[in-house]
Amino acid sequence: MKIIVFGAGAIGAYVGGALFATGADVLLIGRARMGERIARHGLQLTDLRGRELRVAAGAVPYSQDPAALAQAGLILLTVKSADTAAAADLIAAHAPAAAPVLSLQNGVGNLDLLRARLPDHVIIGGMVPFNVAQMEGGRLHRGTDGELMVETAPALAPWRAAFGAAGLPLIERADFTEVQWGKLLLNLNNPVNALSDLPLKTELSQRAYRRCLALLIDEALAVLGAAGIAPARIGKVGPRLLPSLLRLPDALFTWLAASMLKVDPEARSSMWDDLQAGRRTEIDYLNGAVVALARTLGRDAPANRRIVELVHAAEAGAGRLDGAALYQLLRAPTGG
Repeated sequence: MKIIVFGAGAIGAYVGGALFATGADVLLIGRARMGERIARHGLQLTDLRGRELRVAAGAVPYSQDPAALAQAGLILLTVKSADTAAAADLIAAHAPAAAPVLSLQNGVGNLDLLRARLPDHVIIGGMVPFNVAQMEGGRLHRGTDGELMVETAPALAPWRAAFGAAGLPLIERADFTEVQWGKLLLNLNNPVNALSDLPLKTELSQRAYRRCLALLIDEALAVLGAAGIAPARIGKVGPRLLPSLLRLPDALFTWLAASMLKVDPEARSSMWDDLQAGRRTEIDYLNGAVVALARTLGRDAPANRRIVELVHAAEAGAGRLDGAALYQLLRAPTGG
């Protein structure tokens, strides 16, 4: 049963490439840019542990035609959140109704949208905790740790062994809404990293940037608490303790939070990649989701609202911000 990766950007090509390189029947569907990159270089997949998988140029099944969804046994949806509705319509038009859809997307609203537009499909939530960067020479590099988490779903049983063989075991979670919000709290660093124009490890090693992230997380936790949502712990530190840890001086943070700095020196956020490539970011579906939830409660989330504005300014060409300047902007009266 063929696995189709629909929206094969960095994450989709990495996950789909790992599955294909280890024996699964896979087809990648994506844009011309990624197709040309793969046709020229093939797939070279690396990670921070030194693992490497290669698929020769010309050997990777790749299509730009969504009609190829007709072959799907399982669909891995990896499009950006802004493209979810359009992707759902294409799945409805071309894919067999029996094909489950596993959403490996950031944000918290994609599953509701998919279930509304694809009532005949089994829709399964998934969470990718790791970062994948597009490197020179066509290499896709996984720069952080973590395991794929998915909603408990019997429909995934035929493919579990393939994911395990690819080094991507599926960890089932019954509390998936809480998992999504726990992941989103960590994703609040994406814009901080993008605006810093630094590798993740370098950015997280600087207290000024960590204070920005702590401010964003504290604000999000207050909104989630008002909504009655208890985000799940995704990393080694629980959500409630994370802001205090981030605010520690550099030396103490480095000592107490060494696991958070086990990040490949090459790793950067996907939002940084998007800004560099001149693409629209997912800021409205990350920090913007905190702002939107706050509004439903009659509240404001000014720091998260302000960083949404700053990233939109960066999309229009605004430059790097150092940590102190960013922190002041997030705390500024104009931010609420």
